[in-house]
Amino acid sequence: MIDPISDMLTRIRNATRAGHPEVVVPFSKFKKKIAEIMKKKGFVEKVSESTEKERNFLKIGLKYSQDEKGGKGSYIQGLQRVSRQGQRIYVGKNRIPVIRSGYGFAIISTSRGLMTDSEARRTGLGGEIICEVW
Repeated sequence: MIDPISDMLTRIRNATRAGHPEVVVPFSKFKKKIAEIMKKKGFVEKVSESTEKERNFLKIGLKYSQDEKGGKGSYIQGLQRVSRQGQRIYVGKNRIPVIRSGYGFAIISTSRGLMTDSEARRTGLGGEIICEVW
C-alpha cells in the first residue's frame, strides 16, 4: 500500500456506496484522529480499535439517514484526498478553503495536530490539507 490515508478514504467511500454499517481499516494514530474528527463533525457514528491475530484495526461505524421513501442515504457524500505523497498542498492561515459552501470541511495537519478548517481559521494556523469531506 503506497498511501495509507488514501486507502482509508477509499475504503470508507466504497463502504458508504455499498451501504455497509461499518468499515475496518489498518490502525494508525493518524487515521484514528481523522476518523475522530469525522465523528465529531457528525459524519460517522463510532470509532473503535480492535485487535485480530495480533494486528490492530480501526472500526469506523458509518452513519446513514432515512429518507421519506424508506431508503437510506449516507451522511458522507464525498471524500477527497488533497495533499498526496507526490504533491503536498500547504495553505497559509489566510488561504484555507471553504468546502462546498460550508457544507463540508477540510482536515488540516497543523503544528498543533490535526484539526478542521474552521478550527484552523479560528486559531490562526495554516498547514497541510489532508482531505476534504462533504
